[in-house]
Amino acid sequence: MATHNFSPSILCIVLTTLVSIAGAKVPAIIVFGDSSVDSGNNNFIPTMARANFEPYGRDFPGGRPTGRFCNGRLSSDFTSEAYGLKRTVPAYLDPSYNISDFATGVCFASAGTGYDNSTADVLGVIPLWKEVEYFKEYQHKLAAYLGHRKADNIIRGSLYLVSIGTNDFLENYYTLPDRRSQFSISQYQDFLIGIAEVFLKDLYKLGARKMSFTGISPMGCLPLERVTNLNDPFSCSRSYNDLAIDFNGRLRRLVSKLNKELVGMRIYFANPYDIIWDIVTKPDLYGLEVSSSACCGTGLFEMGFLCGQDNPLTCSDANKYVFWDAFHPTEKTNQIVSNYFFKHLKNLFH
Repeated sequence: MATHNFSPSILCIVLTTLVSIAGAKVPAIIVFGDSSVDSGNNNFIPTMARANFEPYGRDFPGGRPTGRFCNGRLSSDFTSEAYGLKRTVPAYLDPSYNISDFATGVCFASAGTGYDNSTADVLGVIPLWKEVEYFKEYQHKLAAYLGHRKADNIIRGSLYLVSIGTNDFLENYYTLPDRRSQFSISQYQDFLIGIAEVFLKDLYKLGARKMSFTGISPMGCLPLERVTNLNDPFSCSRSYNDLAIDFNGRLRRLVSKLNKELVGMRIYFANPYDIIWDIVTKPDLYGLEVSSSACCGTGLFEMGFLCGQDNPLTCSDANKYVFWDAFHPTEKTNQIVSNYFFKHLKNLFH
């Protein structure tokens, strides 16, 4: 009988591979939300809320604009890579991808959307309920591609990333009169929390069991909000930051409630407020230099189409900046935030 002498190093590689396959508890990253995590869905709907032109994407692999509101990759992309999956999470509506690409990660997010359907209406983007409908469609495609058992394992084993909410306040409530005439700011927050609860329960019914649910950042420190802060020009808007803290508290209580109610569900509340506040107020600790203005254009108000390639004022090195445009972080900031949360996620969801 022939004997095979495997070297210890080869045996070690084989065993490590088998262990990693057996222990791959996060087979895919599934993303819902707004421009903080939209990897290009808005390119394929009729809306002005797009970023599929230069200089967006100039630091993305291949140096091309993808529809991400960033000079490079998003936090969701870095999380996918950290789990040993793809370096980028593909947009569901992008026809250059198919179900084999989406089997390890898919993004349903839409820039400009919110919890509130009327927020999505402002720029004609995908409402949150429609993101859920796309997810249902994805499940059918996945089952047809892999068979029901494998598809179910992916759906239950995946990590769901949700990042949404800022637009409901800055794009809708404080910009347009309708919701302000219907709700006080406290009532509007309760209204949004109600929508968030239904959304999270819907995902649970559809098989989600592992989730990173993101709160909102110190939105008063966005360059656009600084420049329009008439009480204290170019300083962070305290009222908007206080609102973010209040809303995050309500989200945290919702997450705590659902973690008790939904059997087998584990929701991690990823509160970005403290880490982003730290980056904005002490950028040098993170290897950054500029936090009060953005890289694109004057850095004060440009985003989307105003952040065009012909603007001569756009910075040459985005890695020195906290913000890429007046509303969105740079790739470097996204990576810092992703790394910060991944330390917690890897312990919760191996």
